[in-house]
Order: sequence, then structure tokens, then C-alpha cells
Amino acid sequence: MTQTAKIAPAAGLRPQPVEAFNRIGEENAFAVLARATALAAEGRDIVNLGIGQPDFPTPPHIVEAAIKALRDGHHGYTPSTGIAPLREAVAADVHRRFGEEIDPGRVVIVPGGKVTMFSAILMLGEPGAEILYPDPGFPIYRSMIEFTGAKPVPVPIREENGFGFSAEETLALITPRTRLLILNSPANPTGGVTPKAEIDALVAGLARHPHVVILSDEIYDQFLFDGEAHTTLLAYPEIRDRLILLNGWSKTYAMTGWRLGWSLWPVGLFEPMRKLAVNAWSCVNAPAQFGALAALTGPQDCVGEMVAEFDRRRKLVVDGLNALPGISCATPKGAFYAFPNIAGTGWSSAKKLASALLDEAGVATIGGPDFGVHGEGYIHLSYANSAQNISRALDRMAEFLAQARAA
Repeated sequence: MTQTAKIAPAAGLRPQPVEAFNRIGEENAFAVLARATALAAEGRDIVNLGIGQPDFPTPPHIVEAAIKALRDGHHGYTPSTGIAPLREAVAADVHRRFGEEIDPGRVVIVPGGKVTMFSAILMLGEPGAEILYPDPGFPIYRSMIEFTGAKPVPVPIREENGFGFSAEETLALITPRTRLLILNSPANPTGGVTPKAEIDALVAGLARHPHVVILSDEIYDQFLFDGEAHTTLLAYPEIRDRLILLNGWSKTYAMTGWRLGWSLWPVGLFEPMRKLAVNAWSCVNAPAQFGALAALTGPQDCVGEMVAEFDRRRKLVVDGLNALPGISCATPKGAFYAFPNIAGTGWSSAKKLASALLDEAGVATIGGPDFGVHGEGYIHLSYANSAQNISRALDRMAEFLAQARAA
């Protein structure tokens, strides 16, 4: 009888992923969170101003809608693109807030905003392609670009521009190899808001580059201050046929752990996105979608109350940071982040300063370089924490900067 040869594993070798996984990066906010949590477990009193997570509970009517969905028997699969009432509610919400009509048939409900980034970059990135992304910016942009083998091209986000992008500088970076341009306003990690005039200029310039798809990350579109109004890329019909819009519930309704996002896809990319959904996650958690439906169709005063509280904290943070020795902080116009300049402190490494603040002062922040090469010289703070904790953190930072020797 013929026997099948058995292949023994080579001694000493361990399973290894394909090369692409060696290029994948991380979001250091979670590493800082883990370190802060470990220190707290040791008995340290830690104030976490690192991760961008609203410290509010999800509004009760949203929670109750998800519970009701479970009790009503919504325990099974849904369409891969999301339940029809939720996709229609997304379209209605966009019309209510911006006056723009979108086709609910091209809305995809996804398990978190990152999924839209992942999908768009995976769809358009490959060796030889170039993808433009904001720097400093959300670190997953660059991580996923490198994963695909495409060339990441940073678009500098400068303090002198209010941490908004420059249309002229952005357009100058586009080449025939550019496949995707990623935009984010209001922005993480800076809190910057790009003025409408700059967006107008960018869209006008994009007419010369019809091969470039635009991914507009508008997840913070309701977190605006000082009379700022959100300029959605949906307002530009000339790019609608190549626009991917990213949004969701995590920030606006304090639903980070629910893992819910939505995206709008141009006609040519919707079907590939639908197939990716079928292959990757099948569908989004059914009762969570009913919670999301309640969020969009229910009372919106919870959003206004949260934004008003963030505004109060924003002023506390900016005033407090500008009173610290060697630190200056531009006033963020959106999101719930500050990005103070540490040039006057004498610290040459923002990451070292952030580590020292955590280990020695018990304040968790994130070094600017974790958001890109243009982040050096800055640290990142989230004011998604109570005013009391923010004040405690500022007092500790003041004491630390007054006593510590710069490194």
C-alpha cells in the first residue's frame, strides 16, 4: 500500500506571516492606554488624556433600542451592507444636516470607521501606486498604505495653517501614480479645521487630476466650535463620482465600543466594497444597527449637550496649556483634541516627553511623532475627560515641567 509522505516542520522555525504584515503599523493610543492601565493596576493615580474616547455613556434611548431589538428577535444575519431602514436614515440625516441628497443604496454600514479606511486603501493601494494622507494624521492611514505596498505620501498639516491642509501644497504632491487622497477635517490628532476656501481651491484643482479618488474622513463633523460650520465634501458635485465618505456613530453618540460606522461609495467602487463586506465581516451586529437607527432618528439634544461640554473643556485645556512653561497651544476648532507645541520646553523628543509625563507625572499623552514625521515638536492630548481630571493633569504637567530636566 502506498503511504503518503509526512512533511515535518523544520526544527526551530516559527510560523511567519507574509511580508505585508511586517509593514503594518499600530495606533499608539492603545499602547499608551495599556501602559496607563498597567500603572493604574499597580496603584498609580493616572489621568488619561491619550485616547480619543468620549467619557459620556451612550444615550439611554439608543441602548434601549438595541435591547428591544434583541428582545424582538433580531438575532440573525442582516444584509452585508446594513439594514435598509438604517441606510435610509443615514441618507435622511445627511439631507437634514447638509441639504445634500445621497442614494441609500450606496451606503454601507460597517463595524467601525477604520473599516472604511482599510477597505478604501486596500481597494486602491498596490506596489507602484501612491496614496496621499495627512501628516500629522490618524496613524492607521499610513499603516494601511504601507500594508498594501503603495507609497505613502504625507501631506504636511502645519500649525501656521491652523492645522488645516493647504490646497496648493496638497495638489503639488499629486502625480500620475496617485490613486487616493485622504482628507480629514475636523482632524485627529490636531483638532484642526480646514477653511471652506481652502477646500474650494482643492476641489477646483482636483479637476486636473480625474484619476484621483478622494476619501473624506468626516467622523468629527459635529464637533465644531467658535461658530465653525462643517464643509462636507458631499457639497461638491464635481467630485461625487470619485468620493468615498467616512462617518459613523462612535464619537457623535459616544458609541465607541459598539463598533459602528457608515460610508458612502461612488458607483464604480460600491460593488467591490459590498463583496469585501461579504468576504470579511458578513454583516454588522444586528441589534447594534437598531441602536444606530435610534441614534439618527431620535432626539439630538444629547449631541449638543456633549459638544457644549467639550467646548468648556477645550477652553480649560488651551488656557491651561498656554500657562505651562515652554508650551504654546493653538486653539483647536474641532474634534476633542489639542496639539500643543513643546519647542520652548527644551525637550528635543516629543515621545520622550510624553513617556516621562506618564511615568513620572501620571499624565497619559501621546507624542506627536506617533501621528507622523511632521508631529515632532508636539504632544497630543484628548480632552475627552472630566474638567476635574483635566485640571489635575495640567497641575501635574506644570509641576513636572518646572522640575524635570529636558531630554
